[in-house]
Amino acid sequence: MPKEEKYDIEGVANVLRNAMFGMALLIIMGFLIVKGIENPEVEYYSFWTSMITGIPYLLIKSNSKKYKKMDSNSE
Repeated sequence: MPKEEKYDIEGVANVLRNAMFGMALLIIMGFLIVKGIENPEVEYYSFWTSMITGIPYLLIKSNSKKYKKMDSNSE
């Protein structure tokens, strides 16, 4: 079994915060656009666009080598 990997929790938390704020911003913008043009499909498009782009970004970025801590005892 591989050794336990250690992560920079603060870095991963920042990525999580930024991704969630970005996704929320897209959803809120879609909601406001719907109120202006009264086309409910725009709200669905903004929701799914934020999910389809935000979740993979979050997964890929948070699992990158940038946030893995190098242990001085590792081989």
